[in-house]
Amino acid sequence: MTVSGAMVNTVGLGCTFQATGDPALNGRHLLGRVVYQGVSESPWVSSGVPQAGVSMAAADADPFVETWFTDKPVRAGVSGDLVFAEDGEYLFCAFRVGPGERYRESVRAAYDSAFELVWGHGYPNIVRMWNLVGGITDTNADGMEIYQDFCVGRAEAFERWSARIGRLPAATGIGSLSGGIDCYFIACREGQTTFLENPLQTPAHKYPDQYGPKSPSFARATYLTPADKNAANIIYVSGTASIIGDETVHRDNIDRQVDVTIGNIEALISRGNLWRHGIDDGYRIEDLDFIKVYVRDADHLPSVRARCGDVFAADADIVYLNVDVCRSDLLVEIEGICRQKAGDR
Repeated sequence: MTVSGAMVNTVGLGCTFQATGDPALNGRHLLGRVVYQGVSESPWVSSGVPQAGVSMAAADADPFVETWFTDKPVRAGVSGDLVFAEDGEYLFCAFRVGPGERYRESVRAAYDSAFELVWGHGYPNIVRMWNLVGGITDTNADGMEIYQDFCVGRAEAFERWSARIGRLPAATGIGSLSGGIDCYFIACREGQTTFLENPLQTPAHKYPDQYGPKSPSFARATYLTPADKNAANIIYVSGTASIIGDETVHRDNIDRQVDVTIGNIEALISRGNLWRHGIDDGYRIEDLDFIKVYVRDADHLPSVRARCGDVFAADADIVYLNVDVCRSDLLVEIEGICRQKAGDR
């Protein structure tokens, strides 16, 4: 774990990774905290802050806290199984779907409730989502892979709300270390969200039927132009893996999978790709920060750490998590946030 406690963005929405304790907010207000720890817990509100404890760290590993904050006063609340906080422009929400034999209906119901919340509170633009799925490549009671089961329920909720919530946001779907599914997300009111696809990859929502009855519901990244003109534009990069087109490549080679994954992120955030999406901007791999690296096999962690240390900026916050990935032949997945140019550090 390489965690400095630095903060992404100084105006508007921001986040920080910390090994322990509360961040020095310097006048900022907490939207939510996600504790990556050894057990999953149903989200709760503590001292006016939504909290989620997710089972993503082995018992002998150090937990870390992902904290989301803003420069505006925050109001927290509870709606059924959802916990949330809002500041008038951004909303953080977390919920948990408990272990079950099947997930389609429970996931659809949970997503329906979440979308009803954001719509009712006036935050129709989903910016970024995380879905932490226990036993992600195991099978449910019907013999369907749990991730595919989850994808059906999620897709049905997005289809139902498509006229109000709009296009699919950046997201991560990754394994967790306990049963059930933990979800959290960020939504905004007036900021402009541009959802990015990768020229090297088939859009996930267009995957062929071999990957499940419903394709995964996410974009490769979200480019956020905040409503506050004093706030920096940000790219939220989805969980990215060694996939070209729709196929896993280098199935048994961790080094090659890491390189393809990094190449996919480079193509995604490049000036050429942003121009294709009508955005006059561009980033390099050194601009990626607040990085989570998910590694399926613990034996691969040393080589993955070494490669990431060579590629990412020396001052980037990086955490490494030993969990399953959404396909049994994927060995690594990487996500992060682009907040500033390397030359501006």
